[in-house]
Amino acid sequence: MIWSLQAAPDLSDRQFEQWSKLLEDRAGICLSDQQRVFLQTQVTMRMRELGQTDYSQYYNRVIDGVSGMMEWSVLIDRLVVKETSFFRHRPSIDYVHSCLKRMIVENTLSESFEVWSVGCSSGEEPYSLSMIVSDTFESAGLDPYYGVTATDISRAALTIARNGIFPQRKVEMMEPAIRQRYFTQQDNGRYLISPELQDRVCFNHANVLNINEMPSMVQDIIFCQNLLIYFRRWLRHEIMNAFVERLKPGGVLVVGLGEVVDWSHPEMSRAPADEVQAYIKKSVDA
Repeated sequence: MIWSLQAAPDLSDRQFEQWSKLLEDRAGICLSDQQRVFLQTQVTMRMRELGQTDYSQYYNRVIDGVSGMMEWSVLIDRLVVKETSFFRHRPSIDYVHSCLKRMIVENTLSESFEVWSVGCSSGEEPYSLSMIVSDTFESAGLDPYYGVTATDISRAALTIARNGIFPQRKVEMMEPAIRQRYFTQQDNGRYLISPELQDRVCFNHANVLNINEMPSMVQDIIFCQNLLIYFRRWLRHEIMNAFVERLKPGGVLVVGLGEVVDWSHPEMSRAPADEVQAYIKKSVDA
């Protein structure tokens, strides 16, 4: 029988443990037993593309030197890329707007307003942040001195983000005024993000597990949602602590609501906002 038509073999307990450990060691993602079917499905689909039938043989291929790292980059795209959308969790996006507006009113902005979108996937999040920041500067009658750094572990997702072309279903969910200002519809019905925003967002391949190896340019906003929930508690705390070091005094860290429930830091205070989970770095003179 042709392999592609056969039912996928089940991962044994040992194989599931082996693959889970690899995923956690390399990407920090901790799989529960309930996610065994998801892991099995994604690995099996990739094995079928390669004409392989044995989980252990494919595992050995993935961990084998430079060629293994190339194969890993293909597989990790299948395992970590999630469906996202523009203005996902609007209260968090609006909170960034209110923070920038307050900085403008209080005249506490530094030379450039810097935003970091962590786990940016295919670009909807950093582009949404760029729209909000651009609109806020314009409303204040100021030149838009800002930049958005966007990082993700998936090279395939970053390629989509850099291209800035999105399907109609994603763009038409937005407010008409935003769509008309920041997108141009193509002949095939898809939408191209405006060069104005593309010039403001810098996409980079990065693994948040190696955050201490990343450039240490300090940020006004660090936006990290729907990522930390996949990590173990101690790792979440380590990453959050590293984020603090990359924030300017008065800078803001925004995470997914409920993703981190027991973290505190002497330099940070929880923002008094029920709809978002955000932390503000204390000013030097505080």
